[in-house]
Amino acid sequence: MANHEEHKNKVMETIKNMPDTDTLFELADLFKIFGDTTRIRIMCVLFQGEQSVCCISEILGLEQSTISHQLRILRHNKLVKVRKDGKQSFYSLADDHIHKIFSLGLEHIKE
Repeated sequence: MANHEEHKNKVMETIKNMPDTDTLFELADLFKIFGDTTRIRIMCVLFQGEQSVCCISEILGLEQSTISHQLRILRHNKLVKVRKDGKQSFYSLADDHIHKIFSLGLEHIKE
C-alpha cells in the first residue's frame, strides 16, 4: 500500500511543479527561434555589442534583406531590440538571458 501511496504522491508533486501548457508552448517557440543558423550567427555578432544591419551583413557575408528578415523575427520574439538614429537602425540583444541560453547550449554540445 505504501508503494501505491508513494507513487501517487510523486505523480501529484510532479504535476504541481510542472509549468502550465501555455508556458511550455511559449518555451518551445523560443527554442524554435534558436533553431536557425542565420539567427544564431546574428546573435553571435550582437554578443559583441550593438550593430547596424549593414555591419551585420558585412560581418556574416549575407544580403542585408536576409539580415533584416531574421532581425524582424528576433525582434518579434523579444530577443533583440532596435535603436533608431535618423534613418539608421542599430540592433542589440534584448537582455542577458539570450547570452545565457546560447552559452548553455554551446557548453552542452561541446561536452
